[in-house]
Parts: sequence; C-alpha cells; structure tokens
Amino acid sequence: MLGFLLRLLPFWVREPLLIAVGSVLGVRIMYLAVRDHDRVAAGLGVVFLVFTAIRVYAVIRALRARRNPSPAASADGAAVDAAAQPQAQAGTGTRPSPDTPEKEHNAWSQAVAAVAVFGALAAALWVAPRFMPSDDNAPQPASCSGGAHEELPKAYKDTPQPVTGEELCKALNRPDLAKLLGTPGETATTVSSTNNTAPLTDGKVAQPEAEVTFDTYTVNVSATYNELSTDQYVKLMKFGDEKDIKTLKVLGRPAVLSSDHTMKLEINLGSGGSGGPVEQGPLARTLSVALDRNDRGGYCEITVWSTSGALPNDSALLNIAERVLPRIPERPVR
Repeated sequence: MLGFLLRLLPFWVREPLLIAVGSVLGVRIMYLAVRDHDRVAAGLGVVFLVFTAIRVYAVIRALRARRNPSPAASADGAAVDAAAQPQAQAGTGTRPSPDTPEKEHNAWSQAVAAVAVFGALAAALWVAPRFMPSDDNAPQPASCSGGAHEELPKAYKDTPQPVTGEELCKALNRPDLAKLLGTPGETATTVSSTNNTAPLTDGKVAQPEAEVTFDTYTVNVSATYNELSTDQYVKLMKFGDEKDIKTLKVLGRPAVLSSDHTMKLEINLGSGGSGGPVEQGPLARTLSVALDRNDRGGYCEITVWSTSGALPNDSALLNIAERVLPRIPERPVR
C-alpha cells in the first residue's frame, strides 16, 4: 500500500522524500550499531545509505537532463511546438509548454516542502523519546535494599576495610549485568544482600554476600576475609568434588575457576510439616579471586547458575569480576 502511494507522487516529491527517509534512518541505525557494536544493525544501516546514494544519483541525472536536453529531444520538442502553434492560434488562448519556468518552479517548491515536512517529523521522532514520560507499566529492575543502618557483626569491626553486603550489591547490580551474562533483554527480578559470617568460624570471619536473579541466570558475589590463600584454596578444591579447575590471573590477582553442584532443599508445608532431603541442584560455575595482588589471604567468589543447568561462558564471569573487584578494597598489609 505504501509503495502504491509513493508511486502516485510526482518524481520531484517522491525522490527527495525517499532521500530524506533513507539518510535519516541510515545515519540513525549506523549510530546505534556503533554504540551497541551490532553488526546486523550496521549492515542494515549500510543498506539504507546505499539506497539513499542511488536515489541521489537518480535525482542528479534528472537535473542534468532538464538543464541539458539532448539534440533529439530538442528537435522533437520544436516539431511538437510547431504543430501545436496553429491549434493554439485557432483557439481562444495559448497553452503554456510543459517545460515553462513556472512548472519547474512549482516542482522545486513541492520537493522542498516535502523535505521540510519530513525533516520536521524525523526530528520529532528523534527527540520525542527524551521528553516522553517512561511507561509506568514497564517492569522496573530490582534495587538493593537499604541496609546502611543495620548493625554489623563483630567480625566486620575486627576486619580492616571490609566490604558490606550492601556495597557488594551495588557493585554487582549493574545496568549492564544482564548483557555481561549474554541475556541483554532481561531485567533483574530479585536482589538481596547479607552481612553474614563464614560458617564453622564461630562468627569470627566476615563473609558479606549479594545476589541478583534474572529469568535465566542467578549471580552471587561474596567476600571471605579469612587467612586462606588462593594456592591453599586450590589444593582444597582438588580434595573435593569441584570440577573443571583452572587457575588464572584477574586484574593481576591469583584466581581459579571451578564447577560444583548447588544444593536443592524442598520444604513440605502440608499436613506432615516435614521437609524433604537435601538434593543435588544445578551445576554452578565459580570464579574465586584473591582479595589482594600478593595473595595474603581471603578471596572474592563470583558464582553463576541457572535452574535449567545452562551456564554462560567463562568470559562472562571474568567480565563481571573486572567490574566488581575494583569496588572491593584490597586487603591491607597486616
């Protein structure tokens, strides 16, 4: 339907209109492609720009043909004028030639008016999203709950420069976290943080945690302020059930990648009121990084898992660590 309407427009209205549409859309799509590093969008923008270049070439050829008509066209035009002159004299008045300056002036006026109108519409569409109110029905990402007034356990007071669960939450709950996980269209559904202490330490080791849940993945970040170095931690992993152990460096700090299953606990709230046994949950991938470059003890763990059992690439964990670790102060010299 749109193509049919465009074909009904005069040439000097249709072509400038198509040039304006192609140039605006092409430039806009290329800008978004460069900003988002999207190759598909870049290809689409190139298509629009090539289409626009072809229309510009067609308009230039038409302008040259109007200004410099061919000799054959001039001879034909002279013959037509000679044949039409007696008929004009016999009638009540003269009929202007199709190529009079007035006609040319009208065509250019229509073309300029069409370009101006479309330019105004394009500018309105471009600027409107910045001033239009956001959709209140759109799902809003979950935010970190305020725990600034929560009293910290004694282990945090005895630990030099410890990070809190709320600070970990703010470091983890980034606007680009879903994109880092490979699911850019998702929004965080649940966000939580705690100021716990490490188990089996009688409350003497601070272990803050933060967790962000999406539809596909769940990400957990914790910092453990014990005396365990990464080398010692790797040796403990080899005695356990961890799989796919891989040592590496992250921001100059010793680190290790490992895999292990989560635990699944079902609680039955029926008439019996008894809970089921602890079962093996989905596989999780964990990146453990030392709290300082000299590996004097303590580590930060970033763990990702999903209910389906699917896991992102290890590069996702590394990218998250490179953004979260700078928000955690390095462990000072004791």
